[in-house]
Amino acid sequence: MNPLLEHQLQLTRRAFLGRSGTGLGVAALAGLLERSGLQAAAPPPSPATATRSSTSRLPGLPHHTPRARRVIYLFQNGAPTHVDLFDYKPRLRELHGKPVPEDYIAGKRFSTMTGKADGKLLLAPVEPFHQHGQSGAWVSEFLPHTARQVDDLCFVKSLYTEAVNHAPGISLLLSGAQIPGRPTLGAWLAYGLGSDTENLPAFVALTSVSKGTSCGQIFYDFYWGSGFLPSRYQGVKFRGSGEPVLYLGDPPGLDRTTRRGMLDDLAELNELKLREHGDPEIATRIAQYEMAFRMQTSVPELTDLSHEPRSVLDLYGPGVTEQGTYAYNCLMARRLIERGVRCVQVMHAGWDQHNSLTTELYTQCRDTDQPSAALVADLKQRGLLDDTLVIWGGEFGRTPFIQGSLDDRKRWGRDHHPYAFTSWLAGGGVKAGSTYGETDDLGMNVARNPVHVHDLQATVLHQLGIHHEQLTYRFQGRDFRLTDVHGQVVSGLLA
Repeated sequence: MNPLLEHQLQLTRRAFLGRSGTGLGVAALAGLLERSGLQAAAPPPSPATATRSSTSRLPGLPHHTPRARRVIYLFQNGAPTHVDLFDYKPRLRELHGKPVPEDYIAGKRFSTMTGKADGKLLLAPVEPFHQHGQSGAWVSEFLPHTARQVDDLCFVKSLYTEAVNHAPGISLLLSGAQIPGRPTLGAWLAYGLGSDTENLPAFVALTSVSKGTSCGQIFYDFYWGSGFLPSRYQGVKFRGSGEPVLYLGDPPGLDRTTRRGMLDDLAELNELKLREHGDPEIATRIAQYEMAFRMQTSVPELTDLSHEPRSVLDLYGPGVTEQGTYAYNCLMARRLIERGVRCVQVMHAGWDQHNSLTTELYTQCRDTDQPSAALVADLKQRGLLDDTLVIWGGEFGRTPFIQGSLDDRKRWGRDHHPYAFTSWLAGGGVKAGSTYGETDDLGMNVARNPVHVHDLQATVLHQLGIHHEQLTYRFQGRDFRLTDVHGQVVSGLLA
C-alpha cells in the first residue's frame, strides 16, 4: 500500500471539514485586517526553520573577523576553590582561625548550608602557593602541571555571579539564565556558525567523575541543551563507556547500500511532512538521520588512539587511554576540534568540597591538572591554540571561611561563594601570561575590574566573530540571546 494514499484514505470527513473551515476562516480574517489596515507585515523567513546544512552559517556571520574558530570548555562542576588554587591571599593565612570581619559579609546571601556567615572562622590555603613563569602568576602546589603552563594562560580573578547553588549556577554560566530552558553556548555556536564538518556534530559534550568521589552531582541534559532552538543544535553527549554513541551500528544482515536506500526513502517522506507542517523538528530528524549514517565511520576513526604517538599519550597522563576519564576526554576534545567540531564541552564533577578539602580536593587536582595543561600544550605544538579558545572554570568559587570544625582537619571544607571566583582562558586571541582583575585581601569580594558571567559570555562570542547583542532568536514574542539583556566585552582579556 502506498503510504501517502493510505493517509489520504484515512482522512475523515470531520478532519476535512475542520481543516477547510479553519482555512476559510483565516482567509476571511486576513481580508478584514488588510482592509482595516491592521494586518502586520509578514516577518522574514527564519533561517532556523529552513533546511540548513549542519555546516552552514547564519547570513551575516561572523559579524567581524574572528580570533577563534572553535571552543573547548573545560567545565569543573562543583566550583573549584579559588583561594586554594589560584587566588593567593597571604592575609588569609595570617587570620587563619579568626572570625570573618563583618564588613566583608554584610548583606550577603550564602547557601543554606552556611546560612549567616557571622562568626565563621577564616581558613588558610591548604597547600602553599608559588609564583611561576615569566608572568609570575601565583599557583598552588595542588596544580604543578598548570603552574608550568601559566605563560600561555589568562587568569580572570574577578568573576562573580548571582547563583548560590550548583545547577542554577551552571545553567547561568552556560546558557545565560538560572532557570533551564535556554540554549547553551555550544548550541548558539552551532546555530550561528554551523560546523566545519559534516561527519560529526557541531557540538559535543563529554563527562567524567573522579573515582571514589562522594560528589552526588548529576549531569543534567540541559547543560548542553538547545533550549528553544531546534534540537539539531543541542550537544551530542558521548558516553563514558562502551559505544560512545548508541545505535549507530546497522542491524545484523543489513548492508550499507540497503541502509542508504532506506534513509533516502525516509528522507523523502519526512520532506513531505516538512513542507506540509513547517516544523523545524522534522528538519532536525532528517539531518540527524544523515549525521548518524556518517558517524558510523567517523566515530570509530575518532576514538581509535592507535596512531597517537606515545609522547602525546604520556603528556595527558596515565588515564588517557581509559574511556570516561577526564584525561581521555581532554584528548578526545583535541581530536574532535581537529576534525571540525565547533564546540566541545568537557565536564568533570566532584569539586564540591564542603568537607573534603584535605582529601578529595587532592583527587580532583590529580585527575584534572595534567590533562588540562596537556591540552593547552598539545594544541600549541600543533598550531591549533591560536584559533581555539580554551576555557577552564566552574560555576562559582568557595568561601574563604571554613565549613565545619577547625579542630577536625580531615573534615575541612568550604561552602559555595558567588561573589568572587577564578577561571582561566588560553588561545583564541586572549592575552597570554596575564592576570585580569583582583579580589580583596581575603578573596571574599571583587576589588578591581569585576567580570560578570554575562561579560565572560560576551567576550567568548566576540572572539568567535559574534556581536553578542546581534545573535538572537525570537521565541514567544521576544528576541533572546546568550547574554540575556546584559554583558560587555572585556577588552582587558584580549591580546
